[in-house]
Amino acid sequence: MRAIWTGSIAFGLVNVPVKAYGATEDHDIDLHQVHDKDGGRIRYERRCEVCGKKIAYKDLDKAYEDGERTIVLTDEDMDALPAEKSREIEVVQFVPASQVDPLMLEKSYYLQADSKSPKAYELLRRTLQDTEKLAVVRFALRQKTRLGILRVRSKVMVLQTVMWADELRDAEAVAPEKSPRISEQELKMSASLVDQYSSDFTPHEFQDDYQAQLQALIEAKIEQGEDLDTEATFGSPDQSSESGEVIDLMEALKRSIDGRNAKAPAKAAKDGKAAAAKKPAAKKPAKKTAAKKPAAKKPATKKATAKEASSSPHKKKASGSGKKSA
Repeated sequence: MRAIWTGSIAFGLVNVPVKAYGATEDHDIDLHQVHDKDGGRIRYERRCEVCGKKIAYKDLDKAYEDGERTIVLTDEDMDALPAEKSREIEVVQFVPASQVDPLMLEKSYYLQADSKSPKAYELLRRTLQDTEKLAVVRFALRQKTRLGILRVRSKVMVLQTVMWADELRDAEAVAPEKSPRISEQELKMSASLVDQYSSDFTPHEFQDDYQAQLQALIEAKIEQGEDLDTEATFGSPDQSSESGEVIDLMEALKRSIDGRNAKAPAKAAKDGKAAAAKKPAAKKPAKKTAAKKPAAKKPATKKATAKEASSSPHKKKASGSGKKSA
């Protein structure tokens, strides 16, 4: 990974030199646009509306329009902003994690200690970990002043950018004017369905189906060309969708719970078969030991008699009746 920012965390009078690295990456397959008639690549060019010339990136400036005029801001103008010159992540407060709305969280960066003596870094990391709090910070990145939080992930600190309060739209704008009535039975069944779906979050068990299917489509297209048969590649479309059917809410909940219950025995049976397949292999050594033990303790004559008795049940009965008459 390549560091995208170098600076320091200001924690009171403690200074923690750090390097920032992007903590996430895009796994999407890169596609570009082409002309549908001849496959020619479509490219977007930076052309000036005044002179019509193609403009190089190095010759671009930013500008603001107030409706009547255009105010051009050069790179030198932008670099002169005091906030842009700062290379410091300032800790302004510590808060419980529950007070940070996940909706406000944006890009994540791993922070690496940028010093031969990483003691200050480790001190802050341990403090955040032990107090179970987040550090609210202010910093400048890519010509913007940003708000963020510091938290711990494994043995490193993570910096997450946070939206400003006025950037978060009011949820009331899309809230229903009148809330529909929900019965106690509907709530109870809904909670039951939630309980059946509840488990620990395991992100590695999920995959991006669209990207996997897109990769399969590309490979099939390479192999078959214009004769590509999408039904052979992906199967026929599912016609059993009930998306257009209006189902009673209680009936939908009942079907969902019944469907989830039906899957549980199948999963249990599968797990049971897997466990049963392992059992004989685990018990084999114990059986051999048990077979050898009686042979070691019993005399040879008794072993032979036991063998005869097991092979001939009629003889055992006769000998028993003889003992009774005697």
